[in-house]
Amino acid sequence: MFGDNQIFAAPLAGITDQPFRRVIRQFSPYAPLVTEMISCHSLVGQHKNCVRNFDNYANEGNVGAQIFGADVGLMADAARILQDAGAKWIDINMGCPVPKVATRAGAGAHLMRDHKLAEQIMRAVVCAVQIPVSVKTRLGWDDEHRDWGELIKIAADCGVQFAALHGRTRAQLYLGEAVHPDVRDMPIPIIANGDIKSVSDVEQMEKLGYCGVMIGRGILGRPWLLSELQGGEKPKNVGEIVLQHLDYVVEYYGERAGVPMFRKHAAWYSAGMPNSSDFRIKVNRIDSASLLKVAIREFWGII
Repeated sequence: MFGDNQIFAAPLAGITDQPFRRVIRQFSPYAPLVTEMISCHSLVGQHKNCVRNFDNYANEGNVGAQIFGADVGLMADAARILQDAGAKWIDINMGCPVPKVATRAGAGAHLMRDHKLAEQIMRAVVCAVQIPVSVKTRLGWDDEHRDWGELIKIAADCGVQFAALHGRTRAQLYLGEAVHPDVRDMPIPIIANGDIKSVSDVEQMEKLGYCGVMIGRGILGRPWLLSELQGGEKPKNVGEIVLQHLDYVVEYYGERAGVPMFRKHAAWYSAGMPNSSDFRIKVNRIDSASLLKVAIREFWGII
């Protein structure tokens, strides 16, 4: 069974921010966590409307910072900035399928179509920093172009130390069942990503030659899942965790921005519970942190 440093929390846009990573850390002190993807343009330009551009990772433990972009020089500069900010490794996004990244920006999953540009970016980032560099990619652009193996070999030649492989093509987005190929012949360690939610899933990935697993949507509303996959227990009172997460969000973003952002987390935490639909409707009308705390306490029966 994989150890502490082999079960990763995946980068999830708008989700794996600093407040959520703080919550995960309470259950998994040593797990490798990856930031939500960071635009090299925004980071290097120090855009002030993006709070994560100014995160300091020095006290966050084993955290990798993921960057995306199509400008070779800016990607290298962004990697240096994140290294100086305390990131333990740099991850290059080569799998984001959303149109604004993969088509309009020519980044993310687009790099699976342009191996020359992908190689230039990987070499530049590896040369720019002294910490490890990884890539996160997919099986390919579509079913006719499942060339992930070729991209992994280019990455290895560039000095990339490991890769995370999502078991879908770009064309699939997040639909359909993830397919995980055998990776025992790959030149660098591969981390499996996609539809991994149980101990049996993890064990199957180990048999296929993966050196670890990366949990994505499975951690929504379950920040303890990484620990649970290693024999840890679900917290007895989830409501206390929800309240703490809310405090972290308000502290980081401020109440005005933080409360609306937290609504999705409240919905995920409550999923599958009795009257969760009514709770979500109620939460979506609340703009005050104090009123949201009252609703959370009522729903989870916290006195």
